[in-house]
Amino acid sequence: MKVSIELTFTPLKDDYEPHIITFIKSLRASKFTVLENPLSTQIYGDYNKVMSFLQIEIEKAFSDLDTAVLQMKIVKTDRSDYEPHF
Repeated sequence: MKVSIELTFTPLKDDYEPHIITFIKSLRASKFTVLENPLSTQIYGDYNKVMSFLQIEIEKAFSDLDTAVLQMKIVKTDRSDYEPHF
């Protein structure tokens, strides 16, 4: 089953930016399609494979922080080729 997952990672500390950059670079280094915009990062692929990968990467990202928020939206389809028609 193909999925599209939107992630917004928010470390709750003053030097948040390096933590976000490290997390995004780990997503980019994966075998999955990854798209970014200023507010979130999207990752696309097979549900089981993406979720297994994210489980590891989220744990790594959280391990360096006392407090962080990760918002995740999952859509059951691959929307990586979406283009607005307006």
